Amino acid sequence: MGSTDTAQEELTVLITGFGPFKKEYPINPSWEIARGLPEYLPKAPTRSGASAAGKLPRVRLLVHPEPIRVSYQVVRETVPQLWNLDGEAGDPDRPKIDLAIHIGMAGPKPVYSIERRGNREGYAMKDVDGRFLKDQERKTREGKKWVWDGAPKELETDLDLDDVLVRWKKNSPPQHDLRISEDAGNFLCDFIYFSSLAHLFKAGQLRKVVFFHVPSESTGDFISVGKELVLQLVRSIVESELTRQGKF
Repeated sequence: MGSTDTAQEELTVLITGFGPFKKEYPINPSWEIARGLPEYLPKAPTRSGASAAGKLPRVRLLVHPEPIRVSYQVVRETVPQLWNLDGEAGDPDRPKIDLAIHIGMAGPKPVYSIERRGNREGYAMKDVDGRFLKDQERKTREGKKWVWDGAPKELETDLDLDDVLVRWKKNSPPQHDLRISEDAGNFLCDFIYFSSLAHLFKAGQLRKVVFFHVPSESTGDFISVGKELVLQLVRSIVESELTRQGKF
């Protein structure tokens, strides 16, 4: 997000969702939300209390082409491929990634939360393939070659989530419960979040990524609400980042 002329700049926001979670959730609402998003962030709605419109650059929503399997190994192999930190000239499928939002489902309560931090340890549950992470064994065996070697036990996003939340509430329909969460849950949602945070940390990059937890309901109304709230979350993050740079 570095151009001096935001009107001419195009930002790219990477968005992912998860696939089915065991028999209980054959449809994962996170993927239904992600795959239904438009290619570009629409103009801001004319809603009372919403932030000023017309100052944002074009924002491309680059949705990962398939749901990510709820598997430790798949996430570990996939995350480094998601982050293109430099972009490839002339290749619209490999643009520079400016921001990322990982989406996953939480419980049945109609709460929508953005996670502040991810955790390196504490993954004691089996994934959909019936496998444990067993990273302590891997860490001992691989030493300095372990993928998270040198990363702290906890990493926070570099996005200003307190500011983002204020903007998100202003930009979104008022009836929804929008929150910041301090506990991503020590399962695949936490795992993919920390994987991205650690990847950026080890690359020496700002950690401009957040995890968005949505309710586990996959009915049409919940998916519609989820899509609207993702769009307004993207808008709020971009507003917040440009404001920090004195461009909004």
